[in-house]
Amino acid sequence: MSVWSALVGQDQAVATLSASVANPAAMTHAWLITGPPGSGRSVAARAFAAALQDPQDTEAQDHQTRTVLAGTHADVSVFATEKMVISIEEARQMVSLSQRAPSQGRWRVIIVEDADRMTERTSNVLLKAIEEPPPRTVWILCAPSPLDVLITIRSRCRLVNLRVPPVQAVADLLVERDGVDPDLALESARAAQSHVGMARRLALHPDARAYRAKVLQIATGIRGVGDAVLAAKELVDDATEQSKIATAERDAAERAELMQALGMEDGARVPPALRAQVRRLEEDQKRRSKRALVDLLDRSMIDLLSFYRDVLITQLGSDQELVNTGAADAVQRQAQNTSPEQSVRRMRAVGVARSRMGANAAPLLTMEALAVALRPQG
Repeated sequence: MSVWSALVGQDQAVATLSASVANPAAMTHAWLITGPPGSGRSVAARAFAAALQDPQDTEAQDHQTRTVLAGTHADVSVFATEKMVISIEEARQMVSLSQRAPSQGRWRVIIVEDADRMTERTSNVLLKAIEEPPPRTVWILCAPSPLDVLITIRSRCRLVNLRVPPVQAVADLLVERDGVDPDLALESARAAQSHVGMARRLALHPDARAYRAKVLQIATGIRGVGDAVLAAKELVDDATEQSKIATAERDAAERAELMQALGMEDGARVPPALRAQVRRLEEDQKRRSKRALVDLLDRSMIDLLSFYRDVLITQLGSDQELVNTGAADAVQRQAQNTSPEQSVRRMRAVGVARSRMGANAAPLLTMEALAVALRPQG
């Protein structure tokens, strides 16, 4: 297995990163890896970090490489926020860590996932450290596009763009790595629009496929305003429940760890002098839960966009492959019963809803407005 094996369909990016590993004299100390969701930004960052620590271990067999890929290497730090933004305090921690010399490997590597979630003030905290890092420190920032990162930051980084990987490459990865049935792997890869993580979730979790099917029912099952409001509420309720399940175990573990550090039993009454620490943890967990909900609803809207895209290309007689092959009959019915203009209008409505959600609008109100806009009119 190559160190780059999990990075599918990114030959050009691999060639660029591998060339830098092979030529330390020309090494750039700050990188910005961009690409659409699911293209493998964080996978590329970790693989690059592993290759930097041991350039000769191309098969990922030795200790240095394996520990980087496993997330346990002492000199490779990954900052991935599960909140809406990266805080200034977190940025200062990155800067402090970047100043330390590597203790075991060849490089001190700081990977910043979701670099697009840094505000201007937070980005400015990193500016000097990225511009003039110590000789053996490498920064690797990840973001959807260069425009998502402050210009003063991106101008000091070498850019590597990832592309949407081919559907078949994602399906092959699911078959080889996870033992997924080839037909299910291909259908999941198409439905996820080559988002590797989402494709894996769809392939391995029947509840994820059921939730996605419910999302697509918004496009086909709404007949009036009443249906729209009910469908939106049910979707938000399901998403809220899923986000709670996804974060509940970690929340409980973090609270138990904090209580132990404070010398208290979990569930005991917290003295006033210690309540600020507990409150800070609870606030962080609420922000993480909110992000999980917003991300899940945003993914739902992407799925709706894919359905209307399929309807539109069917109406226009295009020979492009459908994203939603499992809903081909519903796509055909919608294409016959609506016009291309209606499909475009609905796609725009989804885009507006995504913008509102990104601007921190209330999830339920946003989804209700979207569902009403998608109902049949005329």
